Parts: sequence; C-alpha cells; structure tokens
Amino acid sequence: MRSASASSNSFDMGILLFLDNSLINISNKYDFIILEIEVDKNHIHLMVESEPKVSLLMIVRVLKQQITVRLWNDFSKHLQKHFWKEKTIFTDGYFVSTIGEVSSEALKNYIQNQG
Repeated sequence: MRSASASSNSFDMGILLFLDNSLINISNKYDFIILEIEVDKNHIHLMVESEPKVSLLMIVRVLKQQITVRLWNDFSKHLQKHFWKEKTIFTDGYFVSTIGEVSSEALKNYIQNQG
C-alpha cells in the first residue's frame, strides 16, 4: 500500500498530485514499484521495490530526469517564480539505502512521518 502526502508550501496541491501520478507512471514504465511517497519542503522520500536487475542509480536518474521535464512542461509559469536561473528541480545528490535489518513496516512509518 502506498500513500502520498504533502508538507510543502512551495508546490500547490495540483503540482503535488501531478508529481504523485507522474512518479507512479514512471515506475510502471521502468519496472519498479513505489510503495511509499512523502514530499517534504525540499526533498522527497520514496520506498521503492525493484528486481535486482534494476539499478538503483537508474531508478534515481530516471525519476529525477523525467519528473523535471514533466513538471517544467506543465507548470513552467509557477516554477519560474522559484527556479529562475535554470530549468532544474533536483540537486545532483541523493541517498539510497536497502532494507536490511529494518522491516518494511518500520520504513513505511518513517517515511510517512517525515516533514
């Protein structure tokens, strides 16, 4: 079961719903599943399930690239107010961790309680 919520003031609800739907559509296209989504004021927490053949780096790159393009295509006027220098949304960095000694329920709880 996945959930999405927003604690961000920089995106309106239309953009947040668009972001949520876009993340799911991208994951379906690239053979991984997003189990949890939490959008914070300056980052996104995702719990992703994938086969070992799917690179974590590929998942991060695809999500960042396609979300950036989709958001700028549909919400450029709004985004220009916040990102006036270049058409970017994400920084170069990211954090990825695999579930080892933590249960998936504990991780879902952590993600849901961010922000």
